[in-house]
Amino acid sequence: MTRRAQATNETRRNMRRDLPPLNLLKAFEAAARSESFTLAAQELNVTQAAVSQQVKALEERLGLKLFERTHKRLALTDAGREYFAVVRDTLDRLSVGTNLLLQRRGSGVLTVS
Repeated sequence: MTRRAQATNETRRNMRRDLPPLNLLKAFEAAARSESFTLAAQELNVTQAAVSQQVKALEERLGLKLFERTHKRLALTDAGREYFAVVRDTLDRLSVGTNLLLQRRGSGVLTVS
């Protein structure tokens, strides 16, 4: 294996370790999609405060502000919009892969694209 390939593999391993917890990503995605901590909380069956805390924890972990918060409005920042697209796509792909796995568990075949 070349040094470049080794470095790429090491980078991939490190990236996996640096992923935020799934619950933070789910809270962020639901809040970004609905533009509301309250609606996200209802969807996730948690309190509004829990969603707010999870998003704040994600922002602290990333070192980026993902939302602009005003009294009655929640809006994504530019960084939030960019990250939302990535998180939404990733969660959608994970959902599709999970559903395919469950549908095909009897056949022993899994195709992920």
